[in-house]
Amino acid sequence: MNALSIPTWMVHVSSVIEWMAAIWLIWTYGEVTGDRTWRTLSYGMLPALVSAMCACTWHFFDNALSLSWLVTVQAAMTVVGNCTMCAAGWWIWRSSRQKSV
Repeated sequence: MNALSIPTWMVHVSSVIEWMAAIWLIWTYGEVTGDRTWRTLSYGMLPALVSAMCACTWHFFDNALSLSWLVTVQAAMTVVGNCTMCAAGWWIWRSSRQKSV
């Protein structure tokens, strides 16, 4: 665990916790408003959470070369997460336009 300083660890861990809270809050917003399309954004955020967990895991084990495949998984999950969040945003936008017509 010497790969990162304590303040950097605090940022990494708090970011993961904040992301989980955001997923939960968005899911709850969808339930409260009755607009189930917001759930798609919660699902779309999950690959980015996996990406963050890959980064934390790799750093936890001092950036071990045997775990360098985690960097590839992190990058892939970042791309997948960006695409799924974009698709979810489009879905929410499309749904809101259909409701206003």
